[in-house]
Amino acid sequence: MTSRLRRVSSGLPDFPWDTIADAKAAALAHPDGIVDLSVGTPVDPVDPLIREALAASSEFPGYPATVGTLALREAAVGALARRFAVTGLDEASILPVIGTKEVISGLPSQLGVPAGELVVIPEVAYPTYEVGALLAGAEVLRADTVEAMGDRLPALVYLNSPSNPTGRVQSAAELKTIVDWARERGAVVVSDECYLGLTWEGSAASVLHPDVCGGDHTGLIAVHSLSKVSNLASYRAGFLAGDRELIAELLAVRKHAGLIVPFPIQGATVAALNDDVHVDAQRERYRGRRDKLRSALVGAGFTIDHSEAGLYLWATRGEDSRVTQRWLADRGILVAPGDFYGPAGAKHIRMALTGTDERIAAAVTRI
Repeated sequence: MTSRLRRVSSGLPDFPWDTIADAKAAALAHPDGIVDLSVGTPVDPVDPLIREALAASSEFPGYPATVGTLALREAAVGALARRFAVTGLDEASILPVIGTKEVISGLPSQLGVPAGELVVIPEVAYPTYEVGALLAGAEVLRADTVEAMGDRLPALVYLNSPSNPTGRVQSAAELKTIVDWARERGAVVVSDECYLGLTWEGSAASVLHPDVCGGDHTGLIAVHSLSKVSNLASYRAGFLAGDRELIAELLAVRKHAGLIVPFPIQGATVAALNDDVHVDAQRERYRGRRDKLRSALVGAGFTIDHSEAGLYLWATRGEDSRVTQRWLADRGILVAPGDFYGPAGAKHIRMALTGTDERIAAAVTRI
């Protein structure tokens, strides 16, 4: 029997990490072992305070609520206020999600972006923005400025500051210009702020900060993750914040789909959001690793572009990113080629800071 089902995957790009098997094999062959800096996956321990909260929440036998506990939503409001000076939120402005990759891939569909409508993503972008748009049947435009967006009428605009992969930070004024442009056209703005807590040079603003939105969160959703700042990638802990009407719509859709954050993870999330000490300590670990890798790359003739924030160094030798990737792989270091993130990244590599101190030291020696 011939199935009448549509193969959804046929309309999606190749999964990027499936394309670097040869480089990974070369790096694995190094006598001292691979230094895998290709993915921003945490390697440091989960703070005991968070693990204790996880255990303390583990006896709950029933179904948790999609909306999340009041304690979680209040903790998210408090963390955004303390860490990023975001005002005007309350518990109705927050929705926990099962990791931010899941929610980014589903947002265009869950927000009701019609097939054929336009979704704007950054010129050099985290691949899941494009994937989510394609799953909804939308058209994708890569653009970073309102000039590049022109007179188009998008349904959804993605911002990502600090950027993955480039580490670029857009100023509050730049973000405000895009927010104003989108509002004039009735577009929803989704700001991926998963790296906001890892700013190394200058300052970075949330789209929900008064300097960006004027204290009005209408049409705005900020995406936050605990994977990077709290080492909770395995917990799949994140949340959305912003426009109460959009949050309520997403809650209604996600309740039907059973997209529920497990209760023990909610308990751990509360502990992580209410404590800044472990966040500050982890940021300083990454700062030390960044300084060492940056010095090594510059000493080897690389140019570091942007990289003023985030979990990566965006580096180039002015050649095809796959050539640079292989040069590093031959030294046992695996990185992500810039073409993963769009044509404009084709001459850069992305090097993650997520190696242990021992592996970072090994990479520095080899470079």
